[in-house]
Amino acid sequence: MGETGAADRPARMRAAAAYGLAAALLTIVVLVALSVGKFPVSPGTTFAILWNGIAGTAKDLDPTLGNVIWNVRLPRVMAGLCVGAVLAAAGASYQGVFRNPLVSPDILGVSAGASLGAVLGIFLSLPVLAIQGLGFIGGLFALGVVYAVGLAVRGRDPVLTLVLAGMAIAALLAAGISLLKILADPYDQLPAITYWLLGSLASVTNGDLLLVVPSLVLGVAVLHLLRWRINLLSLGDDEARALGVETRLLRPALIVAATLITSASVSISGVIGWIGLVIPHMARMLVGPDFRVLLPASLFLGAAFLVVIDTVARTVSTVEVPLGILTAVIGAPFFLALLATGRTGWS
Repeated sequence: MGETGAADRPARMRAAAAYGLAAALLTIVVLVALSVGKFPVSPGTTFAILWNGIAGTAKDLDPTLGNVIWNVRLPRVMAGLCVGAVLAAAGASYQGVFRNPLVSPDILGVSAGASLGAVLGIFLSLPVLAIQGLGFIGGLFALGVVYAVGLAVRGRDPVLTLVLAGMAIAALLAAGISLLKILADPYDQLPAITYWLLGSLASVTNGDLLLVVPSLVLGVAVLHLLRWRINLLSLGDDEARALGVETRLLRPALIVAATLITSASVSISGVIGWIGLVIPHMARMLVGPDFRVLLPASLFLGAAFLVVIDTVARTVSTVEVPLGILTAVIGAPFFLALLATGRTGWS
């Protein structure tokens, strides 16, 4: 035991150093994101405003800058951290559960299902909490249909069958969204629906965060507690059962947790694609496939990535660029690179 603990100590020290570095870089990203914008603030002043607000000190600072930092930028940055982190965690979880490197909330139709649920809630003029609930139900329904189709078809290549089924169901759900857009009130409901589909953090408030954070924390906690079992699922169901894992209960639990956080994030940010596909692969390149390390790495990278993308979206031009456009510009070439190197990279 002593020798084993001594052998594990360098690995634990390296992991602690990596997490410390990641936390420091994430802090810098957040500080920069809070400082830049139409009303630029120096990082030192931003830090002083945040510290004064937390500590309750009465230092003489411009109240206008304080309002910009606390009430305008901070909710948006916090939403970027949460949404980016959970989308990346959901993508990593789906890829591990389905043993498919191309699986993500977008390709499996979860984002489309959650969007249809949210759009239906907007069309019916329901409150935010009901919209979030419909988004969760829609995402879970879409994933269930895709998984059922994959089991029913049982083609020679189950990975390809799953991906194609997800694309087909996503296209069908997109048709339903288009129908609701046609029927929606063009002066009230249609702009709100367009906001969801383009993806944006511009309208996120502290109240929105308070509504979805419990769902995000619950879903991520389930994934964290079961993270080592996802490694066993990657061996196959027979091998996992031989090692004592009840796959018939574990897989649905992981799927529901990943779908919960995806749907909850869609309910406040709209559709932001590619994060669930790109970020887990980036994390895997850095830390390897062990899900015990891959999950926190995906959380850190996803959070930092979306905050950076959102900062670019609101500062690159006078008109804010939708997040879905920027993530697609990065994600689509990465997806093509995965296809080009898949034969050697996924064996």
